[in-house]
Parts: sequence; C-alpha cells; structure tokens
Amino acid sequence: MKPAVPRYAIFRLIHALLVLVAWIGIGSLPAIAADLKPGTHTGTLQGALYRIDIPANWNGDLVMLMHGYQPVGAPIATPMRAADSTPVFFKLGYAVAQSQYRSQGWAVGDAIVDNERLRHYFIHTFARPAHTYIYGFSLGGLEVVASIERYRHAYTGAMVTCGVTVSTPEFIARAVVTPLLAFDALIPGVLPDLAAPNSPPFIPPDVFAKALQSHPKEAAILAKRLQEKPETLPLSLYYMALRELEQRAGGMPVDNRNTVYRGFGDDAVFNRKVHRYAGSPAAMAYVQRNVTLTGNIDVPLVMQWNAFDPTVPERFHAIYPDQVRAAGHGKLLTVLPPVGDGHCNFTDEQTAEQFEMLVGKAGSEGR
Repeated sequence: MKPAVPRYAIFRLIHALLVLVAWIGIGSLPAIAADLKPGTHTGTLQGALYRIDIPANWNGDLVMLMHGYQPVGAPIATPMRAADSTPVFFKLGYAVAQSQYRSQGWAVGDAIVDNERLRHYFIHTFARPAHTYIYGFSLGGLEVVASIERYRHAYTGAMVTCGVTVSTPEFIARAVVTPLLAFDALIPGVLPDLAAPNSPPFIPPDVFAKALQSHPKEAAILAKRLQEKPETLPLSLYYMALRELEQRAGGMPVDNRNTVYRGFGDDAVFNRKVHRYAGSPAAMAYVQRNVTLTGNIDVPLVMQWNAFDPTVPERFHAIYPDQVRAAGHGKLLTVLPPVGDGHCNFTDEQTAEQFEMLVGKAGSEGR
C-alpha cells in the first residue's frame, strides 16, 4: 500500500503549477466563450450602433476600428456597415469591432467612450483577446491617439492613417477657423458671421468655388499659405464642422482677438481686415477636454499620410510625432513615408503592410 501524499505537499504542487502557468504566459491566452460564433454581430450599446466581425479562422486578436468624420444628418445604415478597411484585418484572421458612436460631427468625446465600452463588451461577451490593436483614419486618428493616451495598457499597438492627430483647440483654430477668416478677409461678402446663432449650418462647396474662381489672386495667396490647391480648398467642410462644433460646445471655440496672422499677403493690412471673435469660455473649455494630446504613449504607433491631402494638409502631419518624441517615446513611433494624393487614399495592400509593420513592431517590443 502506497503512503498517502501529505496535504501540504498537494498544496505546494498546486501553487507550483499556478506559478508555472503564469510564468509561461498561458494566462494571457484568450478565454473564448463556449458559444463564440464566427460571423457578424451587430446591435446597440447605450445609443451607439456597433458591429463585430469574427472570422472562422480567428487568431485570438482584436482590432478596434475608429471611423472618420461624419456630417450630422449623414445616413446611417442599420445594422451598421463595416468600414472599407475591415476586410483587410478580417482576411488576416483578426476580429474587428467598430462603433458608430452616439453622435455625428466632431464626436471625439463620444467616440472615445463608445469605443472603450465596445472593447469591454467584446471581452465580456466573446473572449479576452490575446492582443488588442486600435486603428483609426481621418478624425478617427485623433480618437485613436487620445485613446492610447487615456486607456494605457489596454492596447498592444496603434495605427493611424490620414489622421487629424492635432489637439482639438489647435486644429480648430489653425486648420478650420484660420482658413475661413482668411477667405473672408481676402474675399469679403461671402461668409456670414461665424459666431452668430442664426448663421446657416452649411454653405455649398460651389459658393466657395465660384468666389475663388472670381478672385484668382486671392485664391493663390490662400492656397500657398495653407499648402493647398485653390480647387481643393475644403472650405465648405471647414464651415460645416465649425458650425456643428459651436452647437455642440455652446459657442465660438476660438478667441482670435490677439492673434497675429502672417503669410496672407500684406500682414499689416490683413490683420486690420480680419474679423475678430471673442471665444466662449465654455466652448473653449469643451474643445480643450475633447481633446488635448500630450504625446505620452506606451505602445507602438504606426502613422502614415497621403503626400497631398487637401483635408489634413502636410503642415499638420508632424505635430503629433513631434509631441511623442518630445515626451520621450520616439522609439515607439514609426512614421511611414507619405504616398499618393487625396484624403485617406490607401489601397488594401498598403493598409495591410502598415498593419503588419505594427504587429512586427509590437512583437519586437515583447507585447
């Protein structure tokens, strides 16, 4: 008859096994729900439509995808449609989760919260991914970098293409209000009062186009200073975005009473002609919260823009990379050379290459 194993020895054995499991990393593998079904899952989370796509050959990793700017009132499909880049990740074996967000327009605050809620929903409903990546394009790029700054350690890596990766106060002041003010100063009589509550929410693009064509000299000044082309200046988009943000924030979010503008022809004459606005304290506080970037990241970040982007001009591309480097995290940053013309004009092959570079970078960092 074999001697009984002492109870304390059994406890020590169990403890040793638990330590071994933690050491080899088994605890990091995805805990897959028994009823996990590949395919498309859609629904609503606290007012935000969502879509989750899980491939049959799921590799255990997740991509959170954040879409770009959608004008208020733009048609929304129910159930939610997948972003154009979704199949890129799906074919590589990744699950993809994306939120429609509770609101449209400059929905940065809603987007960040809704995306995080969806990430938790995926974990609780389907599985805890082995790795979670986050990808965003256009305005989604701002939401992505804000997310990795705010929810540290939630992601393995981040990818941004054609991103508006500039703090909201700076972007609205420099990329939205400044072009509109310059247009108004150089070609007066077209724009209404930008801060008046009764000004129209939208001005058709052809109104701006006709004014620019009728004033070629002024159009050339604008284009040169803004690193644009006269025929691609998105002034209608800027106006619509500003009006929507004013409504969301509760007033004019920019105060330019002491701003000195340069590069729009005769600086002295221009600064006398440009319209001055007193910003609303509440509105300026709102844009400060939604959102101001710091450059403090702790996961690999891959970024790329198009060579000529009429919506997010080249003069804004280096701002966030410079912030990341200034914060001491340059080793985590990869900025790929710009390619092609247009806004978010990337092929599926280019998107796959960008993402594979991110995954490789994350792997080399041991994440």
